[in-house]
Amino acid sequence: MLGALSATLIVVAGAGCGSSERYDNADRPPAPLNVSVSLLPGHVAVSPTRIGAGPIVLLVANESGRSRELTLTPSRGARGGCVDGDASSGPIHPQGTARVQLSLVEGACSVGVADGELPPARLTVGPERASAQDDLLAP
Repeated sequence: MLGALSATLIVVAGAGCGSSERYDNADRPPAPLNVSVSLLPGHVAVSPTRIGAGPIVLLVANESGRSRELTLTPSRGARGGCVDGDASSGPIHPQGTARVQLSLVEGACSVGVADGELPPARLTVGPERASAQDDLLAP
């Protein structure tokens, strides 16, 4: 009796495990990259100037003497811009910082200020970076 009961439990427990449906996991997007932007009194500086497409975080420091608004626009003469449309940060106070998250596509763009008073920096975006699928401890 005990043997028949344990065999029944094994069959019942095994029937509920697993699924016959198969699916493919979609790869995760690339891990976000930090890009430093300094709004200096005489120009805009970007580091690094060349990255792969995917999510980024712009870390902006306004080191100029007045409020500025950071903008990303397609570069003149470029085949494609690195952002869909224009992107901006909103006002950044003097000696203040901002953090802007966005996703870039392959192309080139100018990183400048909305009033156009500072010469912009050029950011070149290459093909999409590798997936973060196998990165351990990635958010």
